[in-house]
Amino acid sequence: MSGLNPFAIAQQQLDEAAEKLGLDAATHEFLRWPMREYHFTLPVKMDNGKTKVFKGYRVQYNNSRGPTKGGLRWHPEETIDTVRALAAWMTWKTAVVDIPLGGGKGGVTCNPKEMSEGEKERLARAFIRSVGRELGVHRDVPAPDVYTTPQIMAWMMDEYETMMGHSHPGMITGKPIPIGGSQGRGDATARGGVYCVREAGKTLSLDPSKSTYAIQGFGNAGQFAATLHQELLGGGTLIAASDSRGGVLNKDGMDPGALVRHKLETGGVANFPGSTPISNEELLVLDCEILYPSALEGAITKKNAGDIKAKIVCELANGPTTPDADKILHEKGVYVIPDFLANAGGVTVSYFEQVQNTYNYYWTLDEIYSQLDRKMTDAFHAVHEQAQKSKVHNRLGAYLVSVTRVAEACKLRGWV
Repeated sequence: MSGLNPFAIAQQQLDEAAEKLGLDAATHEFLRWPMREYHFTLPVKMDNGKTKVFKGYRVQYNNSRGPTKGGLRWHPEETIDTVRALAAWMTWKTAVVDIPLGGGKGGVTCNPKEMSEGEKERLARAFIRSVGRELGVHRDVPAPDVYTTPQIMAWMMDEYETMMGHSHPGMITGKPIPIGGSQGRGDATARGGVYCVREAGKTLSLDPSKSTYAIQGFGNAGQFAATLHQELLGGGTLIAASDSRGGVLNKDGMDPGALVRHKLETGGVANFPGSTPISNEELLVLDCEILYPSALEGAITKKNAGDIKAKIVCELANGPTTPDADKILHEKGVYVIPDFLANAGGVTVSYFEQVQNTYNYYWTLDEIYSQLDRKMTDAFHAVHEQAQKSKVHNRLGAYLVSVTRVAEACKLRGWV
């Protein structure tokens, strides 16, 4: 396997934690692999009357702590190894924020940007017809991820309820609010990350409200991080942002709200008034205090890690830093808030949605935010203290917290 195979990276990270914890061989081997995975061939009738065949996947990685939970990605580059890695990371993510769920993930290899709404709906329903019997509030609960939306979740829930013959809103999360979605879900991933940056700032005696920050990847999480950094932390100067089409830089600062509007109107951040162009590669090594990698995996590698100048790297993306790069950043004294802690706000509010669906009572936005703040703050300090105690970088600290919790559940069940 190449060094950048995402599942090989996930296994390598686990191996390091298992060695540090002195895990027995059976538990270690059991946690290296998904408990089960499903592969589907999905025929979908396209608008031109022809049938197109798509490949779909669902991986249920570990359910020792509760039903598996994890998003569904629709991406032209989707592979089973990406889905396996993300399912593993979801297992550690639900454990690090201490919610009673396991980890899962799903994907379809497709390009939704080239599909009509009708084609997307037919693909969504085809996916549920293939995997629906393996899903449910007590089994496995999907959610939106790359290029999937609340509307796609709504179609999937409807197909599932049609199959089952009764109401099951908790079988999927990230739904539109009128049919059982939760308040606060839209910005939850970024909000949880910004709460972590606030706590990291206290730990490092760095004031985020007086700091410069840059955002690599200006999708949902990146856009909310841009605005919430200033809203929740009392200021800060956004100096750069990038997306798949290009990047923009203004060292005097940009208005995050105006940049979000520009992105939504034009489809990209490029040509934002008052900015100069910058590449993704240049943005990552900019001179700024806080960096939010919010795109896809493998952005920070051993090639560029030595040039990172940020003091805090808050990983809103999944797997943006390779294991080689982790060591380099740690030696440089860069404070990394690892992905499965930094972006766990999304799954935490998804869990709140599941809870609300199950007991058919819905919380206010203030209740969601205060519960999320408490969960993320507790998780941040558990990871920070473990990393300090064990004298390891924060990702390994987060793994030590998570793997300990999952291994304990597996042992209590008598599996290993």
